[in-house]
Amino acid sequence: MDLQAYFEEWSCQPGDVARLAISTPHKAVRASLVRLISGPGQGDKVEGRVIDFSSVLDRSIAGRLQPTMVGSYAEFPLPAPLRGRAVSIHCWAWPTVPDREMPQAIWSLGELALVIGSGGLALRAKDETLAILSEAMVAKHWYSILVTIGDGTASIDLKRLDGKINAHQTISAATGASATADRLLLAASGIDPTGSPLQPYNGKIDSPTLHLAQPSVDSIAAWHAGTSPALFGWAAWKLSEDFAAETIAPDFAGGTPGRLVNGVERGVTGRNWDGRSDSFIDVPQHYRALQFHDDDMVDAGWDYDLEITLPDTLPSGIYSVRLEAGPSRNHFPLFVRPKPGSAAPVLFLAPTNTYLAYANETLSFDAQIIQPMTGQPPVVTDLDVETYEHREYGLSTYDHYEDDAGVCFSSYLRPIINMRPKYRMSSMNITWQFPADLSIVAWIDHMGYDCDFVTDEDLHREGADLLRPYLCVITGTHPEYVSEKMLDAQEDYVVGGGRLIYMGGNGYYWVVGFDSEMPACMEVRKLDSGMRAWAAKPGEHYLQTTGEKSGLWRNRGRAPQKLTGVGFIAEGFETSAPYRKMPDAWHRTVSWITEGVEGEIFGDKGLAYNAAAGVELDRYDLSLGTPPHTKIIASSGGHSDNYVLVTEELLYAYAGLTGSLDYRIRADMTYFTAPDDGAVFSTGSIAYGQALPANGFNNSAARLLANVVNAFLKPGRLPGGNWTIEEKQWR
Repeated sequence: MDLQAYFEEWSCQPGDVARLAISTPHKAVRASLVRLISGPGQGDKVEGRVIDFSSVLDRSIAGRLQPTMVGSYAEFPLPAPLRGRAVSIHCWAWPTVPDREMPQAIWSLGELALVIGSGGLALRAKDETLAILSEAMVAKHWYSILVTIGDGTASIDLKRLDGKINAHQTISAATGASATADRLLLAASGIDPTGSPLQPYNGKIDSPTLHLAQPSVDSIAAWHAGTSPALFGWAAWKLSEDFAAETIAPDFAGGTPGRLVNGVERGVTGRNWDGRSDSFIDVPQHYRALQFHDDDMVDAGWDYDLEITLPDTLPSGIYSVRLEAGPSRNHFPLFVRPKPGSAAPVLFLAPTNTYLAYANETLSFDAQIIQPMTGQPPVVTDLDVETYEHREYGLSTYDHYEDDAGVCFSSYLRPIINMRPKYRMSSMNITWQFPADLSIVAWIDHMGYDCDFVTDEDLHREGADLLRPYLCVITGTHPEYVSEKMLDAQEDYVVGGGRLIYMGGNGYYWVVGFDSEMPACMEVRKLDSGMRAWAAKPGEHYLQTTGEKSGLWRNRGRAPQKLTGVGFIAEGFETSAPYRKMPDAWHRTVSWITEGVEGEIFGDKGLAYNAAAGVELDRYDLSLGTPPHTKIIASSGGHSDNYVLVTEELLYAYAGLTGSLDYRIRADMTYFTAPDDGAVFSTGSIAYGQALPANGFNNSAARLLANVVNAFLKPGRLPGGNWTIEEKQWR
C-alpha cells in the first residue's frame, strides 16, 4: 500500500501520452513498463509472467504523498455576491445519519452553516452557535427548514413533512451575523486543501432557495405545506435539470450553472415523490433532490507525476507500469489498443466495466452473508487488511456507504487495489476479474494467436465499428456490466457475420451508464431483481447519466440468452465440476468442436477449484431467447448445495433450489450460427478461463477452445455448414 497510482485513462493507443498519478512515502521510485502475460498459478503469490518493455520506460521518479479527495458536495454561485446582507434560506432535508456526533453541514453561506449533530439542528457562524433545535431530527424523514439571518437575530424554523414532530418550532438568538458570500455550498461547511468537503453531510437536499427579505407567516406556512410562497426567491436552483440558478431579481438575467463534486447522486426521489412513477424523466418535479455521502469518491484528485509517450510500434496488449521502491513493488495496468486502421485476426475484449464494479470490494469484511454464500471462510492477507483500512480509495458497487446506502458509482480515477496481476479475492481465495482474465491472455499468447486488446470503454465509445475488422472476438471471464451501446455493438457484430466467443458466466447482466463528461465513471442501479448486494430505493431505478432504466438486461427484454445462447442460472464458490458431452456434441454440424477431446468427461482441471465449470454458471433457455437452432455441446452437473438458483428465476422459494437437487443448476456450453457465416460459442462458466493454464495449457478445456478459435479464424463457411438433411444427424 506504500506504492499507489492510477492512470488518467485506462485505454490508450500507440502514439498517445499516458499519464500516471502516483502517491508514495518513498523519496524515489523506479518506474518501468512491462507487458502482462499471465496471472499467478495455483497457490502462487508472484505477479505472473511479464515481458520487459523497459526500452519504453525505465526511470526514477521523485516520490511524494498525495492527499485523496473524499466526500461529495455541490457548489452554486450566487446571482451576485452578498455583502453583509440579511437573508432567508429554505430547503428540504432528508438526513440518513443525524444521530452522529460529528457535525454535518446541510449548507453553508460564507461563514454561516446549518449543521446537524447528535440529532440536533444548529445555525453556526465560525465557532459560534447562533440558533439551535435540540433533538430535532430522526433519520430518513423529510424536513422543511427555514433559516433567517438579519436585524440582530438568527432563527431556525423546522417542520417534519408528516407534521407529527417539531411542527413550526422557532428559536431565535441575538447576533450581529449577516451573510457575506459569493456561493452556496450544499453538504459542506467549506472545502479543505485536498478539495474534500468540511463537515460533509449524509442525506438528501431538495429545492434550496435564497431570499433577501424577511418571510411572512404565510410564506413560512406555504413552505412547510410544500407549496410555493408568495415571497419569490432571489435565487433558486434547478436540481432536477441543469443546476442553473434561476432568479427573480430584476437586475440579474440568466443563471450560472452549479457544480456537483465527487459522486453526488441525482435521479433520487424528492420530498414530493408520490410513488406513481419511478422515472425522473417523466416527473422531474418529483426529483428535485440531490443525495450526498461523506465517503463518496469518484476522483481522487491527484496530480500526474509520470508521462509516457507510447511508441508508434508498440503492439496492442495489456501492459503495466511497475513501480518499485525498496522491497515494495506494485503494478498499474494500462490497456493498449491497436493503431487506427490496423487489426489482428483476434480481439480480446477486456471487461473493464466489471473490473470497475468490483473495484476495492470489501465483501469479506462487511457482507454478513459472504461466508454462507461462498461456503468457506475468507483467506485474508495483509493487503486485504490494508485495503480495508484505506477506505479513502473508494468503494465498489458491491459495498455500502457508511450511512448504509448502496454504492452506484465506480471510477478508475483512483487506486484500485484488487486490479493487480497477483490479487486473489479473499472471500473465494481464487483470482477474480482482472487476474483471472490473464489466464485467457496467457492461453492466447501460448497458442501464438495474433490478438488485439480493447476495453469495454472503447466499445462503448466506438460501437460495432470497433469489432467489424475482427474474425473472432473473445470476452473475459465475467462481462457482467454492459451498456446499451456495448450490447447493441455485439449483437450487430454477430448479425453482420462476426464470431463471438463468450468465455464466462453471469455475463451481459446489469445495465450501466457513463457520464459523458466523465467517461471514467460508471453508474449502475441494482433494482428489485437479480443477485445483488443492495437494492435501489423505490423510485430510484433510472440512471442519472443516461436517463434509461437500470437493473437487469433480462428485465428490459434483452436477456443474455439472445446474444450468447446462455444466461445466469447459479453461483457457488467452493467447488467446480467438469463438463460432460451432450448428444449434440456428436451432431455432424458441431462434432469438430470436441475433436481430440477424448471421452465424455472433460475440463476436470483448473485454477478455480480444480475444474472448468464453476463459480458462476449460465444455462440454455429457449424461453429467454436462446436461438432454437443452438446446440448444447456439453453441460456440467452434480454441483454442491453451495450452488443456489439465482433470485430472478424465483416466484416462490421452496426446498430443493440447490446444486444437488435442481436440474437447472449447470453450465451449458453452446454453439449457434448466425447470418453471413457468423457464430457464437459460449462456455457458460466463469471457471473455464482459469482451466486453460492447467498442465501447462495441455488439457481438454484448452484443446476444445483451440478447435473453436481455429475454425473461427478461417473466413467463409464454418465447419459443419455443408451438412444436409439427407445425411444422418448422428455419428
